[in-house]
Parts: sequence; C-alpha cells; structure tokens
Amino acid sequence: MKSDANTFTLPARVLHWLMAIMILAMLFIGVGMVASVSERHEWLLRIHKPLGIAILILAVVRLAVRLRHPPPALPADLPAVQKLAAHASHWLLYILMLAMPLIGWAMLSAGGYPVMLSDSLRLPPIFPTSPVAFAVLRHMHGWFAMLLFLTFLAHMGAALYHGLIRRDGVLSSIIHGRGAMKAFEPAALPEAGGEEHASGDAVRAPGPPD
Repeated sequence: MKSDANTFTLPARVLHWLMAIMILAMLFIGVGMVASVSERHEWLLRIHKPLGIAILILAVVRLAVRLRHPPPALPADLPAVQKLAAHASHWLLYILMLAMPLIGWAMLSAGGYPVMLSDSLRLPPIFPTSPVAFAVLRHMHGWFAMLLFLTFLAHMGAALYHGLIRRDGVLSSIIHGRGAMKAFEPAALPEAGGEEHASGDAVRAPGPPD
C-alpha cells in the first residue's frame, strides 16, 4: 500500500477509530464492574477480559503500522510546546494501551484467577501467585485506567481544537486524508483589476435563462 506523507494510511485510520471505540467501551465496562456487585459484574467481566486482550493485540499491530508508515507531520506553525505535548500524549497512549492489558493479565495471574477468553480458551498465567503482588497490581490497574481516561479526554480535546478552531487539516488527516481538507479551504478571491473587474461582471448566483 502506497503511503502519502500528508495522510494516514487506511490501516492506521481504521485501527485508530476501532481502538477508540474499544477503549471507550473498556473504560465504561471497568466503571460498571467497580460499581456493580450484581450478576452484571460477571457478565461485564466476561467481556472485559477478551476485550482487553484484543486491545493489546491491536495496539501491537497499530504500533507496527505507525513505525512502518510514519504519521503526517504536524503543521509547521504549531507552537513547539503543542508539538511536544502532541507527541508525548501519543506515545503515552501507546504505553497505556500496551500496559493496561498486561497489568490486568498479571493481576489476575497473581490472584490465582483464570484468564478466560471464552468457555474453553484460557490464557496461561504470566505472574506467580502472590497476594501482595495482586494488591499492588490491582491499584496500578486502577490508576493506569484513570490516566488512560484523562489522556483520552486530552486527545479528544486536541482533536476538536485542530478541527474546529485551527482547521489545519490534522483532524481531517485521521478521518479521510488531509487532502480532503482542500474542500473546506476558502476560495481564492479575484485580484483587484483582474479580468472580472475589467469586464464589469459581478460574481452572483446564476439567474434564469434568457
């Protein structure tokens, strides 16, 4: 697949939006699990585990796509502080997308709980059984989830800032390619003394045929 330096590749765009939906769903499921002690807790847990592993796998694939096809450069007129914040937040998201499922997997392993992706598919433990480690990893999982939620909100806010205020094509590049933003750029105004003024014709809506 050919890559354009001014756009994200199609796989990168698909992975971006698919994982955004999955991470948002995972955050709400996590809140529901903490807030519920009813039978819904077990139902949410059965969704939470395979969804977390799916996010882990897709995060690895997405990282590979990013390294193979670097994202478009940020606008040249963007302040250096905002460029640094953008790069830092992106890499923080990658770290959290990889760390959160692994911490959850290790937490369950330390607690002696089976990591079931389905009724018959069970993942092997990746951490020895330890009540102390289970408690530490459980707190880490909660704090990392909060950090992921805040980073997710900051990422959304930055996207809206680029799309609605700066209108610099950054948001468009992850939706349908930066080149599509040309349709939203203001049309060039005719130069003073140009052909239109020389002829005395004004720009107006077409009228009925003579």
